[in-house]
Amino acid sequence: MTAKPAAAPRPPRTRARARARSASIAAFVVLAALVPTTASASGTQEVEAELPYVCALPSGQLPATVRVAAEFPARAEVGEAFTPSGVTTTVELPEEAVADLAGHGAAGVRAATRLEVGVAQNAATARATWRGDAEPVELPESGPLTLVARGDVPSVAGRGDGNLTFSAGSLAIDLVLEAADGTATDAATATATADSGTRPGSPAVDCTLAEDAPGQGLLATVPVGTGTGAPSGSPSSPGPAGTSGAPDEGQPDGRGDRQRERQSERSPEVLENTPGTAPDRDDAPPCRYDEQHPPTDVSLNAYVTGYANVKKMKGAAYLPPSCVLIEQGVPVPGPPDPDYLIFDTVSYANFHYQERRQTPPFEATFLSFDFTPVKATMVLEQTDTMRIDSRMKMSMTDFSTTTDTYVRAPLVLHVLDLEVNGTPLDVGSECRTETSLMSEDPDPANFPGDHLVLYGRGELLIGQPATGYLLLSGGVLSGEATIPAFTGCGTDGEDLDRLLTASVSGPGNLVKQVQGQTCAIAAPVFPSPTNEGQCTEDLQPYEIPVAEH
Repeated sequence: MTAKPAAAPRPPRTRARARARSASIAAFVVLAALVPTTASASGTQEVEAELPYVCALPSGQLPATVRVAAEFPARAEVGEAFTPSGVTTTVELPEEAVADLAGHGAAGVRAATRLEVGVAQNAATARATWRGDAEPVELPESGPLTLVARGDVPSVAGRGDGNLTFSAGSLAIDLVLEAADGTATDAATATATADSGTRPGSPAVDCTLAEDAPGQGLLATVPVGTGTGAPSGSPSSPGPAGTSGAPDEGQPDGRGDRQRERQSERSPEVLENTPGTAPDRDDAPPCRYDEQHPPTDVSLNAYVTGYANVKKMKGAAYLPPSCVLIEQGVPVPGPPDPDYLIFDTVSYANFHYQERRQTPPFEATFLSFDFTPVKATMVLEQTDTMRIDSRMKMSMTDFSTTTDTYVRAPLVLHVLDLEVNGTPLDVGSECRTETSLMSEDPDPANFPGDHLVLYGRGELLIGQPATGYLLLSGGVLSGEATIPAFTGCGTDGEDLDRLLTASVSGPGNLVKQVQGQTCAIAAPVFPSPTNEGQCTEDLQPYEIPVAEH
């Protein structure tokens, strides 16, 4: 064997370039391996349950089909909180229900669902509410009406060893009916029951689990702790949500009460995803008007924050508090209605960060295949002004008001930095989505083009605080986005567009934003013993909202 001649040493700059090139190629290969496949992540169980329901409609009690899909962990430790992910509730209402809605002048419908889920472990039970929002759909000319609702659900923790079971119970469907011109119609309020808690314009359909439902509505079983199964006497197929599960009623001498008290202490813990702690003001970007952006008599400013899911990565990105400058429109009379006084308002808004129409940079870290970290630094950049359409409807009978608000925002996602398994990957300075994030617009004829659509509904009863979303007081806005393909990603001849597109782009990404109380610049409200603060002394928003899952 002959020895190979030693390679001539490279100049320092050449070696540095070679190392950078090697690191880039290594990161490229790692990223390619992270492109998700159709296989489920390790340690999870995918659930798809099809259940029969009976729904109360104007035509009477009609059968309906409800399909629930979600991902649960394969196992959990005692006290370990987990959140079912990818929860989708699909409701298929029969053709008779379509005729009911069409008979009231509706051409389309929006829906929100509330599914009661019973959570049981051994003999103890708890209850959770799974809420979802459905995209607007047109009423079919024939056949059933299908509503697909998605949303976040509460976390759950088992208190001891034994199987943790989840069972579907009653289902409520809140409907907003739309006429052919896209406006809401209130003729179907007869479907709302007197005790449903809904307001005019928001009819509700109440559904109960059919008696012959398989497994009494059982959705999933998650083993908790060291035990291999539920102890004897525990409900392997628990009843629908709302059943007590207590086996000791009627026991003398108060033993039943003591038993129930002990069971309550061991009940599964349902953790509503309540807001966390608001960030310090020092951590929020400045939010004030200046010489380049002078205020007017209708100028408002507010902070917004929230989460945006990245479906392919099975995770969510936290959007930090961002400043929004708003020019509130003047209300104008809406379409005539004998039962309501209607006003429409069009407002406009822009993000405001370092004189740019964008959010502050934010980081998101995802674990692809549950073990390899991918960290990205991104911003959302406006390509045009955001438009805010609000329709307020005041009932002429009880003077209650409902306000439906749509925010249409043309936003591209700009990737600033990318790191895969600790290795930086140079994406360049122009790595972004080809177009704006896209949503299905409920009124595409009047609002064409690519943009994100967020929706919120607010209600106000005389003598009570406002609930839901209102432009002035803020609240939760939600929607669903398609992330477009990426362009301009990569340097030195390396094209990373297809890798990022395969890893991130696609439909079904839920967005949930929380807007805080606005500060009205022309008439500021400062904190006092009798008033909650709306503005700081230098006319910034007093409230910094907290993101909600």
